[in-house]
Parts: sequence; structure tokens; C-alpha cells
Amino acid sequence: MPRADDPATQASRPLILASTSRYRRELLSRLGLVFDAVAPEVDETPAPGESPRPLAERLALAKAREVARRHPEALVIGADQVADLHGEPLGKPGNHERATAQLQRMSGQTVIFQTALTVCCLATGFEQSDLAPVRVRFRPLDAGEIERYLRAEQPYDCAGSAKSEGLGIALLDAIDSDDPTALVGLPLIRTARLLRAAGMVIP
Repeated sequence: MPRADDPATQASRPLILASTSRYRRELLSRLGLVFDAVAPEVDETPAPGESPRPLAERLALAKAREVARRHPEALVIGADQVADLHGEPLGKPGNHERATAQLQRMSGQTVIFQTALTVCCLATGFEQSDLAPVRVRFRPLDAGEIERYLRAEQPYDCAGSAKSEGLGIALLDAIDSDDPTALVGLPLIRTARLLRAAGMVIP
């Protein structure tokens, strides 16, 4: 009888993305894997004084563990992204007014998008985490550019209002990352690495 930590056993486990983000679902589908998406019931409010990197890491871990608790036999992927503006966390704006304020503050600035990742499985005890920071330099933006961008993309569910896979790319001067999809919300190089470490065959 195979052990729970045997790679063949791991490879046959259900795969769950602990997220309702359509961006993360689209990214994970690139790996050609069968998976379900389950909403993590996690409070994403930053703790008092919590800086962006620890916040992203804590939330990615909490999301993965919370869904794994409900699906102990599955491999679960948790991810979170927080925009880091000089040590201040910027999350999803939620509406036009807050998105405008975020982009006004990021105009001409370098922002680090801290994208954290956890893969875990309660049945096997597997748990590994990683972080993919992305340095993004914004162009100086005037009010008209910000307004036109927001009306076109409505990126109110994107950390820091930055929808780089769409028109948001025109707001930027440079992107520095070793994991190209990290800025969209799921670093696929690191995701594939952690899933292989858990015994999953990719491709």
C-alpha cells in the first residue's frame, strides 16, 4: 500500500486554488492541471503596524491552511499580493475614488508588489512557501491619464490598482521580476516548483 507521502500518491491528489480571483484561475490554467477554486474564509485586514511583505506572506499561508483544513486530502495553493509603497501596504482599492488616490501616490514612484505563495497538504504534512517581489517603476501620471485608465480598466480588484496585463502597462516605465506572472497575482515559476516538490508532475 503506498504511503501518503509517496510521489505517486501526491500526484493523484485533488488540486485546489484557495482563491476566487479570476486572474489567478487564468494563470494556473496555463499549467494544464485540473483544479478547483475555493474561496478562503480569511480576514485580510492588516495587523497594526504590519508591513507589506509579512502581510502578504501571512495571508498566503492563512488562505492555504484554511482551505486545506476543509479539504485535508488536497494539495492547496494559497497566494496573496500587497503593493509596497515605501513600506506602506496598498491593497485592492475597491472603488474609483480609492483607486485614483492610489495611482496619484504611486505616480513617479517605485513600488514593490509583494506576491506570496504557499502550497500545503494536511494529509501528507507538506507545506512550503515562497515570495516573488516585483519592482515596478510608475511614470509620472497626470489626472487625465489616471482617469482614462480607470474608466477603461476598472481595476478595483487589483492590488495597487495596477492591471499590468491590460492598459495598466502603459502607466509604467519598468518592471523588474524573475517570475513574469507574479505581478498579475500568481508566480507560475514558483508555483510549478512548489507543486513538483509536493510530488505533482508538471508538465
